[in-house]
Amino acid sequence: MTNGTFFLCRDCLSDGDGAPSRCPNCGSPRLVQHTELTSLHIAHIDCDSFYASVEKRDNPDIRDKPVIIGGAQRGVVATACYIARIRGVKSAMPMFQAKKLCPDAIIIRPNMKKYSAVGKEIRAAMQALTPLVEPLSIDEAFLDLSGTEKLHHAYPALTLARFAQHIEQEIGITVSVGLSHNKFLAKIASDFEKPRGFSIIGKEETIRFLKDKPVSMIWGVGKVSQKKLAQDGYHTIGQLQTADAAELASHYGSLGLRLAKLAHGKDDRSVSPDEETKSISAETTFSRDLSEADEILPILRRMSEETSRRAKKAKLAGRTITLKLKDNQFKSITRSRSLSDPTQLADRLYSVGKDLLLKELPKGKHYRLIGIGISELHSDDFADPPDLVDLDASKRASAEKAIDRLSEKFGSKIVELGLTLKGKLSHRDGEPPSGKEIHSAQKPDKDSGLE
Repeated sequence: MTNGTFFLCRDCLSDGDGAPSRCPNCGSPRLVQHTELTSLHIAHIDCDSFYASVEKRDNPDIRDKPVIIGGAQRGVVATACYIARIRGVKSAMPMFQAKKLCPDAIIIRPNMKKYSAVGKEIRAAMQALTPLVEPLSIDEAFLDLSGTEKLHHAYPALTLARFAQHIEQEIGITVSVGLSHNKFLAKIASDFEKPRGFSIIGKEETIRFLKDKPVSMIWGVGKVSQKKLAQDGYHTIGQLQTADAAELASHYGSLGLRLAKLAHGKDDRSVSPDEETKSISAETTFSRDLSEADEILPILRRMSEETSRRAKKAKLAGRTITLKLKDNQFKSITRSRSLSDPTQLADRLYSVGKDLLLKELPKGKHYRLIGIGISELHSDDFADPPDLVDLDASKRASAEKAIDRLSEKFGSKIVELGLTLKGKLSHRDGEPPSGKEIHSAQKPDKDSGLE
């Protein structure tokens, strides 16, 4: 070993001791260099501007142009390619604002069916590396490659470099890789040097690396928490490192305990391939701001049916129903109600959602988005027992199950309620339902910006 550092060429995949400026074998500058290159095994893989990358792959004419994936004037940005990001376009940004920043951008409506198919290809390639793959979204996941050296005849970093090369050559999109000794640091590492990044944070450098980083780099520290921490004198992770853990816990509760651990780079979470589903929901953006019940309720019914369909498909039911609204000032409002028994019925979702919605409408606001979902999930084995008090509810539940059987046999459009059909027509010219699928508590924030 020359100086304790190992290198790996991401182009020709040759490796060795030392820290050359270019690969001794092929001359490429795309080298990964680190003293712990051959010993780390927890990775986070993130596709680069996934939706936009798939569209550019399928249409070479737009490869060198700014591309934004999202709705029309009324929608939001789902993701943007890196050319558009340089102009200031960000995920979840209102589309009208994105157009001002990047007027020459090519705007493409999301094609979730296509993206899902590509995501499944990538997921399968990940699972060929290790059974320990924990998906976070359609385009990113944690991997634990410990114990795979004999299988792949390579240490994890080399296996990951081969994987990145395979995805780019065979599937046609690029990925960024973060490699470390735990999930927290691997996730941080994958955000460096995008696109086509490959970054490492080793054990020995953890405390030193985190010391000057902002507290916002810690998972779970949002704008509100960041402001509170700043008021208390905590601006950098290094300042948290010197704080007493008990004091942090007394000030911030469970967040304080997590801050104390993560500030020192400690994260004992394992990579779990069976991440528990936390919620199921559906939402849509209106073609124009709405404030009247007779306009919004049909759309709420449609979203209730979509959430119900997904819950039934997953064989899950939820005890908590949550209504989501976004007003014309882009302020999000959520209202929830817990039930005595879990439900997956559209009728029950709509009934509770309607009650929650009608309490908000008299406040004089205009809304641009509505969504409804269920959480606190259970198996559907004990869902929706007969209602011995409201016999009409039981009748509606039986009718809905009869419609489900017909739809399963003859197609989803064989029977539709008048209110459902009205909901279709009323937002036909607006944004389609966002297609928000079953998602976990660690759902990531960037390329899933259809909220």
